[in-house]
Amino acid sequence: MARQTGDFILDTTWPDIPEAAHRAARLWLLDLCGVAAAGSQTRLSRIIRDHAAGQFGAGAAPVRMLMDGRAVSPAGAALAGGMTIDAVDGHDGHKLTKGHVGCGVLPALLAVSEAEAAWDDRAFLTALVVGYEIGTRAGIALHRTACDYHTSGAWVAVASAALGARVMGLSPAQLHEAMGIAEYHGPRSQMMRCIDHPTMVKDGSGWGAMAGVSAAYLARGGFTGGPAVTVTGAEVDDLWSDLGTRWRIHEQYFKAYPVCRWAQPAMQAVLDLRTAHGLSAADVARIEVVTFHESRRLASTRPRTTEEAQYSTAYPAAVAMVRGRCDPEDIAEDSFADAQIRRLAETMIITEDDGFSAAFPARRIARVTLHLADGRRLTSADTEARGDPEAPVEAAEIVAKFRRYATPVLGQARTGALEAAVTGLGDGSGMAAFLDAVTAPQSAP
Repeated sequence: MARQTGDFILDTTWPDIPEAAHRAARLWLLDLCGVAAAGSQTRLSRIIRDHAAGQFGAGAAPVRMLMDGRAVSPAGAALAGGMTIDAVDGHDGHKLTKGHVGCGVLPALLAVSEAEAAWDDRAFLTALVVGYEIGTRAGIALHRTACDYHTSGAWVAVASAALGARVMGLSPAQLHEAMGIAEYHGPRSQMMRCIDHPTMVKDGSGWGAMAGVSAAYLARGGFTGGPAVTVTGAEVDDLWSDLGTRWRIHEQYFKAYPVCRWAQPAMQAVLDLRTAHGLSAADVARIEVVTFHESRRLASTRPRTTEEAQYSTAYPAAVAMVRGRCDPEDIAEDSFADAQIRRLAETMIITEDDGFSAAFPARRIARVTLHLADGRRLTSADTEARGDPEAPVEAAEIVAKFRRYATPVLGQARTGALEAAVTGLGDGSGMAAFLDAVTAPQSAP
């Protein structure tokens, strides 16, 4: 590992990071907390938290699980937290990683921070920015050098190990080993297998967080594993040479809806037509979508589980037409009986456009035609999802989404306390209030 990279991971401090990056970190953190609250209501999250409680004993360094409060090991908390956030596919991501940094890095950082009694809020927020910088670069590097299309957990593991080494105060040599262990054992699982067969394995983020946290503790104990070739390889030198000057945390996209990013251009095109023409679902006989290959592979038209609904292009587009929105309750199993949504999803025609496919992943484009009951046809512009870094949403929209996702689960008082705790990070008052708010057991809102 280049000395520059190791120094950035271990030695970056609060003043080294621009205030704009700190602000971005708070907003992504708030968004992740809202998604975690919504995700905690899924069957996936309940299963994984019960699994962590039963199989990852608290041991010498007990930490509380995200949105749960039960004490487990740091690795168990990272696993449960990462999968809880990923249970609702509404968190930030990056186009070129084709995946998500925050949903794995945050629970890993939370777990190690509590285990190591690292209560400095400025150090925590600084580490979160470092995690985004390392994770984004590791993800791009792995896509450049690996032959398969792997899940986010593969490179989230490397970033989580780096943060573990940072919080534990490991040496540069131990950091080298930790990242190597994490890269070797990280879940290089096949993303398109989950796209074609959506289940609870999803994007591997929790497994990557667990692998990274474990790697850091193993390296502290003397276990060896270097090098991490996504960091040390000559073919990826260019990705690491701009650490500390190019802040890739600003390159993350915001998800307006809790479904796969690849489905969102079609959803947005439907919503644009619905609004522009004052339509209701009853006005629409059929929806036709032209999109890119990966979006067409999101093929579920009659989901049986929330995972199938989240990895579908047809279902959320139908939800958008019927309800004019798509929130966590709209991709929960209770919504599947809606006759209008089912009608539009099951009759939707989805085809690929070679130009749209060639533009992926830098651009994700769809075009929608609504075939109306009166015989008219309305066609959208070529449309991309809202919230891309080239056209970011206002901070107020991110805050509103957090409240919309968190309040039904946590109640208004706790939601407000969590928002205040996130907003206050960096003022020097510590992070105990934030940790308490984000890990407390749930009660009726």
